[in-house]
Amino acid sequence: MVNKVILIGNVGMDPEVRALEGGAKVARLRIATTERIYNRQTQTATEHTEWHTVTLWRGLADVADRYVRKGSQVYIEGSLRTREWTDKDNNKRYTTEIVANDMKLLGRRAEGAGAPMDGSTYGAAPRPAAAAPAEAPSGAAQPFSGGGAAETSADEVDDLPF
Repeated sequence: MVNKVILIGNVGMDPEVRALEGGAKVARLRIATTERIYNRQTQTATEHTEWHTVTLWRGLADVADRYVRKGSQVYIEGSLRTREWTDKDNNKRYTTEIVANDMKLLGRRAEGAGAPMDGSTYGAAPRPAAAAPAEAPSGAAQPFSGGGAAETSADEVDDLPF
């Protein structure tokens, strides 16, 4: 089974950060993603914005607290979780959110933010840089280096099933 979400969007408000009794930090972000939908009949484009609630724990929450602000552009990787809770009127309510396990700060920098804007990863273990593939003879396909997958030589590309 797979439960994986990848979002690239803009933060709609400063993170809400709390420290729990045990000392663990938790942060909540609201991220907007926008898609453009083109209607061929009317030849007009409309935009649809979707808002996502993202929960970050411990180190990711600390990074969000220090560097993420309203307007920041972020890359989020995580999984969907649905929680059940009871409101003040004793009604059962449900909330679906993304629990992040990786976050990268992207191009837009909120004023005064001191975060690196080089796509630095927070949360995941550091990944070794992939070695540049050797140059293939002209006309030969360049193999895809998936950053952690076994390297494929130019001779093996024809053996791939896709």
